[in-house]
Amino acid sequence: MPAPLKQTARRTLLVTSATLASLALTAPVSLAAPTPKPKPTASPSAPVSGSPAAKDKAPASASASTSPSATPPGKMSSLGGARLAQAGTQVQLAGGAPVLPKDLTARSWIVADAQSGEVLAAHNAHWRLPPASTMKMLFADTLLPKFPRTTQYKVQPKDLEDLGAGSSLVGIKEGETYSVDDLWLGVFLRSGNDAVHVLSSMNGGVAETVKQMNEHAEELQALDTSVVSPDGYDAPHQVSSAYDLTLIARSGLQKKDFREYSSTVTAKFPGATTKNKKGKTVRETFEIQNTNRLLTGDYDISQYPGIAGVKNGNTTNAGATFTGVAERAGRVLLVTVMNPEKDDHNEVYKETAALFDWGFQAAGKVTPVGELVPPKGAAQASAQPGANSGEGGEAGGAGNVSEKPVAGAVAGNGSGGIGIAMAITGGVLVLLAGAAFLVNRRWPLPDLVRRRR
Repeated sequence: MPAPLKQTARRTLLVTSATLASLALTAPVSLAAPTPKPKPTASPSAPVSGSPAAKDKAPASASASTSPSATPPGKMSSLGGARLAQAGTQVQLAGGAPVLPKDLTARSWIVADAQSGEVLAAHNAHWRLPPASTMKMLFADTLLPKFPRTTQYKVQPKDLEDLGAGSSLVGIKEGETYSVDDLWLGVFLRSGNDAVHVLSSMNGGVAETVKQMNEHAEELQALDTSVVSPDGYDAPHQVSSAYDLTLIARSGLQKKDFREYSSTVTAKFPGATTKNKKGKTVRETFEIQNTNRLLTGDYDISQYPGIAGVKNGNTTNAGATFTGVAERAGRVLLVTVMNPEKDDHNEVYKETAALFDWGFQAAGKVTPVGELVPPKGAAQASAQPGANSGEGGEAGGAGNVSEKPVAGAVAGNGSGGIGIAMAITGGVLVLLAGAAFLVNRRWPLPDLVRRRR
């Protein structure tokens, strides 16, 4: 059988088995989900400029019973392939393929080709775990198309109510006016729960936003995901999985604004409104930096070559979580890592970098163990190459799409950012009278977007 036909047959079989298995996923999330008690936690971002660093340690009252089990469930979802339902590491090496990195300690991880959707390797891919602020990827993918970035909003006291104790904050002040662009920078760069709550208020409130996020997760077939709080703050039954976070990132990266915000390194954020020495009213600003250490680097880790986002998280129950996207030699990979057992500084980024290195070396030399399924609505979307990729959230509403390859780069002065988009070829299984039909879809691959602020 020719290679293209073999690949099509394999993908059809994977999607068929995954869809049939997904019929069994109607049990409530709470049956398999950890049920940690809400408590003060720190989100992944750095503290507000000029404030003491927030500590990401459990309070004295915390006990082992509040953390999710260290053992994966015996039965997990098989969406995307039967092997993804199995506990432990799933990989099928072919001739010349490198072995997986040593000393991987994460409870769950996945390496996937963002363009083909093939899962190159995974470890407990469907384990439902607390996601921390990686949940903000779903928040952004759900709300970004709703508000033009130039929209101005004056913050009311009620907008900042019910922020979890110890939440990471970008420094939003009630009574001050912010643009939607400012708020999204606060969400992506500083993981500001205050910015999330203000945008949720603009969207009809937290409850309405959570409802929309759960609906969007279902549309994406992120069936391991249950949203309780839009900012990812620890809450009972708030869970996702490495598989779902990768699906969500892949969807978000179709949006130009999502790519730009997730890859912005530094930005100026509005501060307090004051009067200068001449009595003129002025708005102060302060600098905020992206807390994705593969994007910015740190004292013990270098910026990863070709990195272009996406989102990190860290709470008491979730531990450290991260989903990243990187490009090398025209190949784009997505890696998600959840809760490394090793507690070294920046460990989640170190394990992610090791998996990126392996993925770029192993691509084309391993047999995929599964695939990232497309959204439910993909079958109804245009399959024409070069069609608009659903860009949203633009002032003026126009998306800019290009079919040129993307290349990772970094502004030499450390400011600005890196944008990236995915070309995705996927399949959707439609069951009609017992017959399966595979519908292929492709999104274009826009140019790298370089921003300076």
